[in-house]
Amino acid sequence: MTSVAKLTQRLQELHRTTVETPLFNPVFQLAHELSRQMEAGEISLDDLEAAIAELEVGSLQERSHRLSRMVAPLDEPSNKAALAETLTTDDFAAFRARWEQPNLHAVFTAHPTFLLTPDQSQAVASSAVSGDAISSDVVGSERPQVTLQYEHGRAMRAIAHAQEARNAIVAQVLTHAQATWPETWHELSPLPFRFASWVGYDMDGRTDITWSNSIGFRLSEKAEHLGMYVAELEAIDADHPLLAELRPAALYAAERAQDFSADLSDPAALSIAANRLTASDPRKLLTLAPFIDALESEAAKARDAKRAVQLKTLSAAMRADGLGMGWIHFRVNAKQLHNAIRRRIDPDGNLDLASKGAVVHLRRAISDVKPRRSNFGALAIEASTAIRQFLAMAQILQHIDADAPIRMLIAECEEPATVLAALYFAKLFGIEDKVDVSPLFETETALEHGGRFLDELLAEKVYQDYARKRGRVAIQAGFSDAGRFVGQVPASLAIERLQGRLAQAMQENGLTDVAALIFNTHGESMGRGAHPNNMADRLDWALSPWAKRRFARAGIALEPEVSFQGGDGYLWFATPELAQATLTRIACLRPCATDPDAPKDSFYQRTDLSLDFYRAVKEHQQDHLASATYNRAITAFGLGLLNSTGSRVSRRQSDLNADREMSLRQIRAIPHNSILQQLGYPVNVIAGIGHAAEGNYEEMGTLLAESPRGREMIRLVRAANALASVKTVAAYGELFNSAYWASRPYRGTEGHLTAACESLSEYLVKDDRVGTFRRLASRLRVDAMKLHRLLEHIPDEAPVEGREDKRRMIGVLQALRIALLQSMFIRAVSVPVFSRANDVSRDDVLEMIFTLRVDEALAQLRRAYPVSFPRISRFDLTEPTDWPDGSDEGYEAIHRDFVDPIERAHGLSLRVSTAIANIFGAHG
Repeated sequence: MTSVAKLTQRLQELHRTTVETPLFNPVFQLAHELSRQMEAGEISLDDLEAAIAELEVGSLQERSHRLSRMVAPLDEPSNKAALAETLTTDDFAAFRARWEQPNLHAVFTAHPTFLLTPDQSQAVASSAVSGDAISSDVVGSERPQVTLQYEHGRAMRAIAHAQEARNAIVAQVLTHAQATWPETWHELSPLPFRFASWVGYDMDGRTDITWSNSIGFRLSEKAEHLGMYVAELEAIDADHPLLAELRPAALYAAERAQDFSADLSDPAALSIAANRLTASDPRKLLTLAPFIDALESEAAKARDAKRAVQLKTLSAAMRADGLGMGWIHFRVNAKQLHNAIRRRIDPDGNLDLASKGAVVHLRRAISDVKPRRSNFGALAIEASTAIRQFLAMAQILQHIDADAPIRMLIAECEEPATVLAALYFAKLFGIEDKVDVSPLFETETALEHGGRFLDELLAEKVYQDYARKRGRVAIQAGFSDAGRFVGQVPASLAIERLQGRLAQAMQENGLTDVAALIFNTHGESMGRGAHPNNMADRLDWALSPWAKRRFARAGIALEPEVSFQGGDGYLWFATPELAQATLTRIACLRPCATDPDAPKDSFYQRTDLSLDFYRAVKEHQQDHLASATYNRAITAFGLGLLNSTGSRVSRRQSDLNADREMSLRQIRAIPHNSILQQLGYPVNVIAGIGHAAEGNYEEMGTLLAESPRGREMIRLVRAANALASVKTVAAYGELFNSAYWASRPYRGTEGHLTAACESLSEYLVKDDRVGTFRRLASRLRVDAMKLHRLLEHIPDEAPVEGREDKRRMIGVLQALRIALLQSMFIRAVSVPVFSRANDVSRDDVLEMIFTLRVDEALAQLRRAYPVSFPRISRFDLTEPTDWPDGSDEGYEAIHRDFVDPIERAHGLSLRVSTAIANIFGAHG
């Protein structure tokens, strides 16, 4: 019973048993049957690997289908036709207003979200475009290490495809304008999309990115895009006079990038690299303004209509991106800024940065501060992370790209004084006119008090003056930590309310003359990047029509910004065809605009119901997070169910020594969400929805069914629920059931396992995890029953395609993994107690296996049972010896029978993890 077809059939048979025996667990029973066959020698790890490989390929195919469905159609003629349908206005002024405002700012970020190998990413993308089946060759190979350099390279590749797609859209828009308004079309300067990245610049929660990394990345991006500008201009005219300046500039930037890729820890080496960059050189470009003007002027005089469009398309790209692959986002933590500002204005530590006095103090400091010059030496010796970032920005603006503004994102920003501190440093280093300071709202406190924060900040004249200078108010809303702390649905509603409060605060403080730039980092939905239905839902989830109407009615220009996160998120732009389809869908949807006169959504009118619903779901989610049961269950396996999918660690760096028991808050948002998928139930999407409707199912169901926003939430909940299984949650708990292990060899069924099962039973008799999982499963089951009652009153608008096939795939994968874990447990407890390394605790090693810290456990076992020893024959000594007497031998048999099988089973378990994430469509 190792073929996927037979395993699926057996699982279906076992499911029918639940009708007669409700507590029967089909997933665990299938795992048990596989385990018994393995221990009897009837099937092997080779057999399980073959089944897992088949399911892996199927899961990649599922991801490919989802990718295609989300952005279809993918062929060029269909996308041109779809875009052409939006170019219908006869009013040139309205046409300009639409196409000179970005539909979207797209940020290519990197987190632990590089789940797929490069070959798998390419296979998924190619299959999505062609419809061809994915080959089995792409599974089973070793996963490459994800480095910061790898992440940056993949981000730049995705941005390059996005730029190519944007250029095609711009060319089509210009061609239409040229034909429709031949006398005035040259006045049009299309800017449908902006692109940015924080890969290599994000310092929040990590210490492994040096300032020279950031400078080096920015220079390499400059060299890359100058090379692209050269290629585009050569395609228009191989002898164009501007090439004589652009080609040397690209070469110069590449040379400087090479300088900053070296080890600059030696002051002498840094001095050489810095002096080369800061020296005057005719090849050193700091602005593209003269090139843009020249191209525009030439286009206006060109007699060849096609050439004119090509020249304006190139100038539009230069205007959008500047001297890099796009804009860049630096990110620091509020605490880092607080430490830095205290050094400047409060060295004795007497100032409470949450107080009104701090704001008054900072207001005066900003007014009085005089800009200071800086150089690379100052950057090299600066100890403060926050100040170092401002110094790096100053050097980039002074010596690499003087035009493209830089975003300064502040994580965990909960006080207006934090933003003012950033403004102080921006002014101190003379870059306040080029830096957009953007507070991030995603913690419980930030969401709860965000409205007050915005009211106070926007009332500050020093901030108002700054916003007008920059032409925008910028904020960031984070769905990942918010979704972890209050649940996905309440997080979306809380962020939506915060966005509305921003519109209100801007209006009340006379800031309707500047734009609102709202960076929504999307976050998790039912897995990072896994919004299930369509591109419209994905965009609306981050910035709802209700929120957009608040800005439209206030007359405030809106600049929406979203993230495409990590290698899996870059799949949207993995090929030119996918990039074209993705941007065309977004351009047609116009997330920057809405109809201010659209009918009111009943969800916002019936606050007697909707507010109670929001509060009840939020409280239910927070009860889970505060619950010892939930914490223990989610951390029962630590991070051992997850692959390493990024250069940033999944546990917060300050917590690496706390190994015995993990707190849920030690785990970052992405792995937390991933663990929920792997355990079988997306708690932070589903839980609480049914509970919130208890006693009022019909009225609440009617409201959600009538409301566009309500239906959107339910589509997400249904999609997550379609893949969820409470039985699977319970199945993982049974691994720690002492009674199960004691019963396995009962009546002589598995006599050869008696000693191992007895040891496991004895070891686990005091373990709390079986009870933990059972309690959690019971809570989830009760809430699920309530959810089903609610859903009976709401039509299913978007039934999950192939729902039962996906559920069966996940069920078989879960059973295979539980069987692998049983194999690991049995072998771990069967390792002989004797060891040369008598300081190794066997119980410690067992606990490492039970919490899936397998690499640590294997390292200890290899130390305890080495396979090679120093040999006396290697020494050329004149004095004879009778010792050793030849009895020492390596522990090859122990490695063959125990250590190596544990390692292989763990590797197969991680491949199961990848397959499950693929079916969910999640990143990382």
